[in-house]
Amino acid sequence: MTKKYFFALWFLISSLSVFSQTYITNTTVVDVENHKLIPEQTVVLTNDKISSIQSSKKIKIPTNSNIIDGSGKYLAPGLTDAHIHFFQNGGLYTRPDVIDLRKFAPYDKEIAFAKSNMEDKLRRYLQNGITTVIDVGANYHYLQQRNDFKDKNYAPTIFITGPLATTYEPAVYQNLKDDEPFVLTKTVEEGIKSVQNQLQYKPDFIKIWYIAGADGLPVEESARKNLPIVKAVIDEAHKYNLKVAVHATERITAQLSVENGADLLVHSVEDEVIKPDFIALLKKKKTILCPTLVVHRNYSNSLGQQIKFSLYELEKSDAFQLGSLQDLKHIADTALVNKYKKARLSQKRIDNLKSDESNMLTNLKLLSDAGVIIATGTDAGNIGTLHATSYQPELKMMQESGIGNWQILTASTLNGAKFIGKEKEFGSIAVGKKANLILLDQNPVENLENLTKINKVINQGTVFNPNEILKDTPEILVQRQLNGYNFRNIDAFLEPYAEDVELYDYPNTLIAKGKEKIRGNYQKMFENTPNLHCEIKGRIVQGNIVIDQEHVLFGDKYLDATAIYHIENGKIKKVYFIQ
Repeated sequence: MTKKYFFALWFLISSLSVFSQTYITNTTVVDVENHKLIPEQTVVLTNDKISSIQSSKKIKIPTNSNIIDGSGKYLAPGLTDAHIHFFQNGGLYTRPDVIDLRKFAPYDKEIAFAKSNMEDKLRRYLQNGITTVIDVGANYHYLQQRNDFKDKNYAPTIFITGPLATTYEPAVYQNLKDDEPFVLTKTVEEGIKSVQNQLQYKPDFIKIWYIAGADGLPVEESARKNLPIVKAVIDEAHKYNLKVAVHATERITAQLSVENGADLLVHSVEDEVIKPDFIALLKKKKTILCPTLVVHRNYSNSLGQQIKFSLYELEKSDAFQLGSLQDLKHIADTALVNKYKKARLSQKRIDNLKSDESNMLTNLKLLSDAGVIIATGTDAGNIGTLHATSYQPELKMMQESGIGNWQILTASTLNGAKFIGKEKEFGSIAVGKKANLILLDQNPVENLENLTKINKVINQGTVFNPNEILKDTPEILVQRQLNGYNFRNIDAFLEPYAEDVELYDYPNTLIAKGKEKIRGNYQKMFENTPNLHCEIKGRIVQGNIVIDQEHVLFGDKYLDATAIYHIENGKIKKVYFIQ
């Protein structure tokens, strides 16, 4: 064999080894650019890109190709959550500046958990069809940790900023070094330095926390006093071609931010209904808005102990963070708990929330109708706003504003890419764009809940069955049924159990067998016992066995018991109760 022939053959073999094509056949393409459903299409993926989109009647598929049958299904772009926080976990203990529970759960443990749990968060986003996440307020640690997931096919694409430049910083976050989510900027020089210090970590954009009134001045006076610092941060970031996102929830802070060059507003204006001149300003400056609607409601409901979750949320959320939101029912400091509950349920707070929500929804409709670019984001990580699963409640609240499903789908895909200036790379189904897609069993234009009916997730060309992205451990299964119990949701409670599950009084007295028998017993209890809550006093996990020491409030009585759960084939097969 000649050397020339050998190298030609080697090149051919090498090329074939990295050349991978997948054909998604006979599917309906969800065209978010033109707001059309295009039926009977075959979409070809070559490695991590969309290489062809053709009528299924015209395309010829090579023998032995990798084929996904899209018949009766809908192919949509992968979703983008344009507002998340990795340093926050979504549970009760994640914001000690909002409710200080550090004597029950030290904040350093919360910080450590957020770091160790980052892969779980990313897998959970992908499992829910979210192929891009934008962290609009992190710290130096996460600017580095995101690099660990750069080439992982189970991880959504991450865009991220570092610590937020701000003239006000809650004391609990001070002196945390690389874990500090804020940089206190009291002068123009400090504002400029806050940008320069991030550059070595290669942030994707810069964020400002524009808090007016924390200095004791009236809101507008405070906003104008701190404006030179805000402007200095924006100007310095733009020198390095970095976009600037601003947290501005008052009309005056939002207006001043945009007038001085802010590219992104990452919350709604909530203190008033905006005027035509403000809308014209955003259009002129091509400012993008991420409204983050549901986070306010979630805070109020969580701290007021009125939070509710859908079956989808109970099944797909981080079970431990979701479960922590019920801890206020048994935290020993009842005076502290009652103080927060009373404050959140006061008529003044309820009226303020209604007013804020009304303004946000009205403003979203006004801006959307005017052609301002809207990008969907949840503010996930805040108390009650859980990573990944808060996306559906956000979409539903966007619907409450009156904007249509096509507008919301575009905000959740193409506009998410525009948010970060990457609309030429992803966000819609087009030749040359990244193969970040979701194959849905039902039409998302007809009903946005169908975005949860995921048949396949395609991330950077890799095809996943959603249920295989994140595996349930025995402890997760037990926690999930506990959450269903505490929220008195019979379907969520039963979901982790095997169809032929057996319940025993220890050691061997059978008291119930089969899901339907258990359903009958527990459903009546859930319906008739509103004051039902199980606190776990201790838990042992050993292999496929989980042992819980339970303290149960049942009506006006407390019961203590031990439950031993046996897990087989990914379901709870047997439970033994010791009383």
